Amino acid sequence: MNDIDDIKLYAAKNSIPIMRDGGIEFICSYIKEHNIKRILEIGTAIGFSAIEFAKVAPDVTVTTIELDIDRHIKALQNIHDNGLDDRIKAINADALMIDLDDTFDLIFIDAAKGQYINFFEKYKKNLAPEGVFISDNLSFHGMVDDLTLTHNYSTIKLVKKIRKYIEFLRNNKEFSTKFFDFGDGISVSKKNSML
Repeated sequence: MNDIDDIKLYAAKNSIPIMRDGGIEFICSYIKEHNIKRILEIGTAIGFSAIEFAKVAPDVTVTTIELDIDRHIKALQNIHDNGLDDRIKAINADALMIDLDDTFDLIFIDAAKGQYINFFEKYKKNLAPEGVFISDNLSFHGMVDDLTLTHNYSTIKLVKKIRKYIEFLRNNKEFSTKFFDFGDGISVSKKNSML
């Protein structure tokens, strides 16, 4: 599918989580304003956000990692249909089990919510000196602020893990983090300068 609206429709029909409009617009603006060139995305799904990021400018490259093989295959097709095979490198793997040598201007975390701290700790070595981590779903449909919105036990556990990640970011001495309400709640974490 080379039309973004078709990808969004496919995601909705097949219950595949992709970024909300406000969130994707915020990150694309951030990429443009901060002259981001190299992006690592943890959690490809079907390639929606990777495609949108790559389309910001012709010299933006994206490396994206997806665990689910079916989603990975769909992402490869969507990337190909959009003519972005040369700028988006899609990897089918567990992001915690592989090692990358490259450095990135932006590392986007949008995969297993319970692993956000582990993703952050593992990939901070891959962050360029002026680079940022951006994390999605920190509101989790409003449940992070209001747990009464769900009575599902596994969802409650997940929300508590997201809260733990938010605390981890707030108390992190190495990085400074700003939180935004765009989309489903986004954070931007930048390494503190050496004093």
